[in-house]
Amino acid sequence: MHLKKYLVKCLHRLQKGPGYTYKELLIWYCDNTNTHGPKRIICEGPKKQVMWFILTLLFASLVLWQWSNFIQTYLSWEVSVTLAIGFKTMEFPAVTICNASPFRYSKVKHLLKDLDDLMEAALETILTLESGPGRVNYTESLNLTIWNHTPLVVIDKRDPDHPVILDLFAFGHNNSKAISPSPHGNCDAQKCRVAMRLCSQNGTICTYRNFTSAAQAMKEWYILQSTSILSQVPLKERIQMGYPAKQMILACLFGAEPCNHRNFTPVFHPDYGNCYVFNWGMKEKALLSSNPGTEFGLKLILDIDQQDYVHYLTSTAGVRLMLHEQKAYPFLKDGGIYAMPGTETSIGVLVDKLERIGEPYSQCTINGSDVQVLNLYNEFNTSYSIQACLRSCFQEHMIHNCSCGHYLYPLPKGEKYCNNQDFPDWAYCYSALRMSVEHRENCISLCKESCNDTQYKMTISMADWPSEASEDWIFHVLSYERDQTSNLTIDRKGIVKLNIYFQEFNFRTFAESAANNVVWLLSSLGGQFGFWMGGSVLCIIEFGEIIIDCVWITIIKLVAWAKGLKQRRAQARYEGPPPTVAELVEAHTNFGFQRDTERDTNPPHVPEDYPDEQALPIPGTPPPNYDSLRLQPLDVIESDNEGEAI
Repeated sequence: MHLKKYLVKCLHRLQKGPGYTYKELLIWYCDNTNTHGPKRIICEGPKKQVMWFILTLLFASLVLWQWSNFIQTYLSWEVSVTLAIGFKTMEFPAVTICNASPFRYSKVKHLLKDLDDLMEAALETILTLESGPGRVNYTESLNLTIWNHTPLVVIDKRDPDHPVILDLFAFGHNNSKAISPSPHGNCDAQKCRVAMRLCSQNGTICTYRNFTSAAQAMKEWYILQSTSILSQVPLKERIQMGYPAKQMILACLFGAEPCNHRNFTPVFHPDYGNCYVFNWGMKEKALLSSNPGTEFGLKLILDIDQQDYVHYLTSTAGVRLMLHEQKAYPFLKDGGIYAMPGTETSIGVLVDKLERIGEPYSQCTINGSDVQVLNLYNEFNTSYSIQACLRSCFQEHMIHNCSCGHYLYPLPKGEKYCNNQDFPDWAYCYSALRMSVEHRENCISLCKESCNDTQYKMTISMADWPSEASEDWIFHVLSYERDQTSNLTIDRKGIVKLNIYFQEFNFRTFAESAANNVVWLLSSLGGQFGFWMGGSVLCIIEFGEIIIDCVWITIIKLVAWAKGLKQRRAQARYEGPPPTVAELVEAHTNFGFQRDTERDTNPPHVPEDYPDEQALPIPGTPPPNYDSLRLQPLDVIESDNEGEAI
């Protein structure tokens, strides 16, 4: 009961409002606020009132302008980077080593025989362009199916106004255009350029990929065609075609502990074939290094067997290696380096750790779970990286646009690698997708950087190894240990020595932090408000209170205006006083009822519709029992005491 009275009292208070007009409320605020300036407006004379009003308005505008700048600066989510140097026992990085040649030529020769024959004929043609390609004698044993699918052409620009595109081969029994002599002289490297023709839809749509050097054009063409051939070979057979770890890793020493090829984890890389990872941390704990220097690092002696390289597929001899984090996939094309054969390469390592703060300050991810791209490298159980995301995104676009996946990237389940037989348009589609800026930007926008990353800065030095004085006994010992023979099976062209160690036993941490946090924002806002207006947080609360009162008064006035408008519209419907309840109800149910205005024209209690001789009907419904038959709005009748109401 007391709660009901309290609620009714609150309702009456809300209906009354603050009890001030706008002018009274403004004067009260200026007289009672703690902000400097408004008091002088109402206390001084007319001239000073104008002066103080202008000053108060000017300084209030300055405060609002400064506030907007601070808020915009805070919402820009700027970061500051702090550098910290740590000193402790560190985990030795994972080391991935690969041979520059992905396959042994002796194992893939039967697969690439037709391609090698075409390559030799094309090279012979290019070398004799100046004397006329028609003078080259081609054999009938060439398999032109591969050539006709993606041929090399010569763009003849000896006549700049009318360039001519000619097929590199001049065969009379195929559909290619025969090369005819030009009246402008023979071709040379400046006037005739070798290009690759890529076609789709049965040769109706073609594009040409130009090269500045014929050597570069031949290598790219060979890689493209070998990709189509090798993509159809099962993974197990491709692994057997590569270099085995036992043959490649001749000696291994980590610190003072000996190691061998069994301490390396094999992984097949599409670009470099069989690769081997030391200290990957997949099954065993990561190895620690207690001191800097070569004596506490990793020492390797490797044999690359350069004599068994694929002639046209690999033009670089050496070892491709990369340092990376544990459980991270090695993207050797992005972060790898070469080590030359016949040298001892020493690599000093410095460690940099990057810690990003994350959203909304930077677009980074912790484990890639919030990235919209399916990570195809999860099959290796490796951690997330932006390189894995970008390649997975490209493979998705490749499958969507070309209906097949590229050989260099992992393949989703249920999809097939591209090849010339099943997907004849794949080379044209791949070239267009590779050059597409739109698809590249789309992948960049979808992929995110890793919030925590470790980078290894390397200082590289090289020297000839072994020396002329010691090469004889070193090669004899290494040949005997690997092949159990006293003959020399290892020479300087195939041997590589590596020393990998920490250059300094400290690491640097680059950590991001918010440049402008909430504390900075509040202190900046308060400082400007206090400097220009002499106010505080309580002054803002006072201003908020006056705003609420103004809104309150406005709502009450609008409600009162709406009620008055409604009453005026109701009174306009009748000329006299409002009808009674009996007039509104009995006029439809009691046929013996008549209005007061009809008493002068008809007999009492007899309506016009009934003659004198006809009996009046009995009312069907008796009139309701009301206290008053006059309509009256049921407003709340308030007594002098606000706590009592009827």
